Amino acid sequence: MGAGATVIGARAIGNRLPSQATNAARSRVVLPPAATAAPVPSSLPVANITPLITPTEKFFRIDTASLTPQVDVDTWKLRIGGRVATPTEFSFAELLALPQVSLPITLACVSNPVGGDLIGTAVWQGIELKNILANVGIEPGADQLVATSVDGFTAGFPTSAVFDGRKALLAIGMNGEPLPVANGFPARLIVEGLFGYVSATKWLSSLDLRTWDEFNAYWIKLGWSKEGPVLPSARIDVPKVGEKPASGPVTVAGVAWAPRSGVSAVELQIDEGEWQRCELGPAVTGSTWRQWTFAWNPQPGNYRLRARCVNGDGEVQTGQPTVNPDAGNTGWHTRKITIS
Repeated sequence: MGAGATVIGARAIGNRLPSQATNAARSRVVLPPAATAAPVPSSLPVANITPLITPTEKFFRIDTASLTPQVDVDTWKLRIGGRVATPTEFSFAELLALPQVSLPITLACVSNPVGGDLIGTAVWQGIELKNILANVGIEPGADQLVATSVDGFTAGFPTSAVFDGRKALLAIGMNGEPLPVANGFPARLIVEGLFGYVSATKWLSSLDLRTWDEFNAYWIKLGWSKEGPVLPSARIDVPKVGEKPASGPVTVAGVAWAPRSGVSAVELQIDEGEWQRCELGPAVTGSTWRQWTFAWNPQPGNYRLRARCVNGDGEVQTGQPTVNPDAGNTGWHTRKITIS
């Protein structure tokens, strides 16, 4: 239900190498310099706030595969087919030779609870999907791009997402290094603004152009929403759960996200008071989360804090909890705080 979830399919996985061989092959990969790289500002100097860039070892993972697929990068091919005029294949060496971009993008799982941690931001390096598909001759009506993992997992999203101006990457690098094996080596998908269950296929094997109606991917067959846009949300990181700050100046802080439009404001409510605007950290891109802080000077007592996000179009995050979150959880993150 999350980023690049995978499942063992009916057909066998070819060339399942020992992990040590795959790790050795990965260690020999040298990422080429990116032709385009977005600068990343420093995180705000607030203790315990979520950093702008999630360390690779702490990046969340949602897998349904019982074993991490092991791919022989020397024989691996990315196949592009389906409703195209010219089916195409790329070797890993050919992908390395294509123009690269390096971009911070926030990725979220549809199962992330309000205020949860099934979300992270990494600097992804790879090739824009629009360039991968530029010469295959997409047929009219092929409005779904279906990605298949080496183990048979499938995810599908609108073909238009490749060409509508958002960042959609065939990623081969993460935080300055080749993709870790557990995160999809040798290649995976990262698509701005879409939950992982429809877009972030790891251990990529093929891309097929289909109509929207002719194919339902893995999670769709299990009842999840076919379209998976990431929902705007704000999270309170500071003060931490269980912490009891002393009265006087207290910093409230966290992160907020509204992929594509970006975060224009974060508002904090204390008990039943009016919503108050927070200070925003630097904006990286519209596709990344944004840090925020609020200077508070409380007296001793018990308080309830709630945070909400306002996106770049001025739309305020809904506070209505989702009853059946087959397309994501909604509601305002709430934290009870005791001031000593």
